[in-house]
Amino acid sequence: MQLTWKSIATVPTSQEFLDIVLSRTQRRLPTQIRAGFAISRIRAFYLRKVKFTEQTFSEKLGAILESFPRLQDIHPFHSALMNTLYDADHFRIALGQLSTAKHLIEQVARDYVRLIKYAQSLFQCKQLKRAALGRMATITRRLKGSLEYLEQVRQHLGRLPSIDPNTRTLLICGYPNVGKSSFLKSVTRADVDVQPYAFTTKSLYVGHFDYKYLRFQAIDTPGILDHPLEEMNTIEMQSITAIAHLRSAVLYFVDLSEQCGYTVEAQVQLFHSIKPLFANKIVFLVVNKIDVTRPEDLEPSRQALLETITKSGEVEMLKLSCHTEEGVMEVRNQACERLLAVRVEQKLKNAASGAAGKEVTDILNRIHVSRPIGGVLREAFIPDAVLSKKKYDKDDPNRPKLERDIEAEEGGAGVYNVNLKKNYILENPDWKFDKIPEIYDGRNVYDFIDPDIETKLAELEAEEERLQESGFYDEDEDIEDEEDAEIRTKADYIREQRTLIRNAARSKKSLKNRAIIPRTKGQGKKLSEMEEHIGGKLGFDTSGIAARARSKSRGRRGDEMEVDDGPQATKARNIERAKSRARSTNRREDGVTNEGARSTAEKLMKLNQKRMNRMARQGESDRHTTASMPKWLVAGKRGMGKTDRR
Repeated sequence: MQLTWKSIATVPTSQEFLDIVLSRTQRRLPTQIRAGFAISRIRAFYLRKVKFTEQTFSEKLGAILESFPRLQDIHPFHSALMNTLYDADHFRIALGQLSTAKHLIEQVARDYVRLIKYAQSLFQCKQLKRAALGRMATITRRLKGSLEYLEQVRQHLGRLPSIDPNTRTLLICGYPNVGKSSFLKSVTRADVDVQPYAFTTKSLYVGHFDYKYLRFQAIDTPGILDHPLEEMNTIEMQSITAIAHLRSAVLYFVDLSEQCGYTVEAQVQLFHSIKPLFANKIVFLVVNKIDVTRPEDLEPSRQALLETITKSGEVEMLKLSCHTEEGVMEVRNQACERLLAVRVEQKLKNAASGAAGKEVTDILNRIHVSRPIGGVLREAFIPDAVLSKKKYDKDDPNRPKLERDIEAEEGGAGVYNVNLKKNYILENPDWKFDKIPEIYDGRNVYDFIDPDIETKLAELEAEEERLQESGFYDEDEDIEDEEDAEIRTKADYIREQRTLIRNAARSKKSLKNRAIIPRTKGQGKKLSEMEEHIGGKLGFDTSGIAARARSKSRGRRGDEMEVDDGPQATKARNIERAKSRARSTNRREDGVTNEGARSTAEKLMKLNQKRMNRMARQGESDRHTTASMPKWLVAGKRGMGKTDRR
């Protein structure tokens, strides 16, 4: 059972609530959307914002609802105490408003999600999102009063003492200023304020002490005045709540000296007024300040008035003085003894009547206790060696050695290792320190050892020495096997190919956006270089190529007969010839001799492009597209300004 509510998280105000939820939505979700996107993508963008905001609202409100105690699920004492301090109806209404707001926010999110699914433009989606978030924010702002009230309840709950209603409890009650807090301070270490005036204690105080290795709690209640229940204030109602709902031993304190400011008659009258609350409880009448006035010193009429409390036999009178500490511990011990006896009796009664009692009876019926025939008394037998054993004396030089003495003689802790084998009980004491044999498949390892193994080992070693002396194991290091040479050759070839592949991979980055053959390399090749490359390196006949190149380089045969019209006419004629030559050129068929060569060239071109496409590399014709939004608008740490542009 939860006894304290210090772990309840802080309840934010309505404005803080909105800031938390909306900033979390802004931080966790993407913030870029453009009109050029597909409408399905735009809808998904705004749907995600609305759903995430609704989930965050529900999560935060649900956490607040779960953290606060539910009055119907906690102990009646805690429920009545919260009703006294905070008004249960007000508390339920505040939590109910939070629960209603949670359901309303979920309903708003469902409605606007349905609308955004059918939106036709980015503007329409954005306006629906703003409307949804605005309605959620309006619902949250209406919770301002409830959130502030719950925060005050949370702070007060955290300051309440942790009272366990089911443990062993001493409950101290009575008129104000009769010595209740002084008694609590005497028997426990509770930090209670003790002052010589009434109503010093305004709330419940708890102290703990141990008696017979059991933990008890003592509760000091505020003073009660003798007037109807309806007229009691919050301070007095805390005492009434504790008396009514806690299973405890009640110590009703009275001050016969009347230094508290109230007469003996008034104190007796208060006891009879609240007596119905003492039903099924142990009650003690504790007379305090006996150093000033004792019961025997009272007038006969007042003594008779006190006896009206104790004459039924259910209430026992105890005496003490907190000022002189006389009788304080006796009162505490007597109350604890009575309380323990009653609790044990109640447990036995519950066990006998319930399922646990049936189990105890069944176990007792199965137990059979054997007894000697004829009523012979069998006494415990103690061996003579035990009776005659000498008492250990550490100063006796002839005392038996303990393991601690042996440890000190052999180097102390960390050096000495206890010998466990010396205590083995074996048929032959000489076997104590034998090594334990290893077992394999149910047989001792020694069973697998050949008795002639040492002789055979000596023969093998002698044979090895003879073979070494005769040079059986010698090898000619200069002779290299042909197979080894072939392996080395292949290894060198593999290393060379790996180096080539690595260099080709490294050069891909440098060829990212550059022509494979630089333009400068393709300008001005001499005929002699071409003949040397094609004829010498590639092994082709270059006589036809050389003759064709020379015929192309000669002037036209009919030039002598043409009329020279001057430089302008010659220039115009050359331009016209170049145009006609360009019109007659087919780039697809130019440079290839037949259909097969053209098909091969196209395949090579596609194969080269396939590698570029597979690696998603830019080709020579690709153009770099700059960002449609500048970097300062979409990157970096965001400030506190408006973010509508996002």
